[in-house]
Amino acid sequence: MAFKSPVYDVIAVPIEKVIPNTYNPNAVAPPEMKLLYDSIKEDGYTMPIVCYYAKTKDLYVIVDGFHRYRIMLDHPDIYEREGGMLPVSVINKSLDNRMASTIRHNRARGAHDVDLMSNIIKELHEIGRSDMWIAKHLGMDKDEILRLKQVTGLASLFKDIKFGEAWKPVKDELYEKSPKADCKEASDEEKKRAGSVQ
Repeated sequence: MAFKSPVYDVIAVPIEKVIPNTYNPNAVAPPEMKLLYDSIKEDGYTMPIVCYYAKTKDLYVIVDGFHRYRIMLDHPDIYEREGGMLPVSVINKSLDNRMASTIRHNRARGAHDVDLMSNIIKELHEIGRSDMWIAKHLGMDKDEILRLKQVTGLASLFKDIKFGEAWKPVKDELYEKSPKADCKEASDEEKKRAGSVQ
């Protein structure tokens, strides 16, 4: 069967059945939230909220679209106009892959909170995801992952890091020879030259 994008199966879900995830590192400043409200007020919901359906609880967990969800919660005029229903497209993915989807959606828009992003890296490591997996699925390079690990300050995140040659002591011939071996009294001529340079 050919792949079908979730956006072709948007459903209307009562907002009471939609809940936020616990890990979203995207933060929107008040002026942008005001703009989002204005956009939804003028144009309606033009993009669905991306959710995972938790069958056992009969709830829709947000993967992307938390702030569009907040607009309906915070603004009775939007809630009433929409009849309390949110447009939702459903993806069926494991938690780690939902986290990766959230990051991809956020990064594509260019908004990110560093502390929350660091927590995502920590959580992914705790459920067994490698730096290579994170790099591939979150679109990061190894230096960015390392910096985010440093923000958390947890030593356990560094157990798989192989430190480079810069950490090895280097042989330095200057210090390997006996200090007396090459020491000799400078000639009067050498002392004069040294004096003229100072």
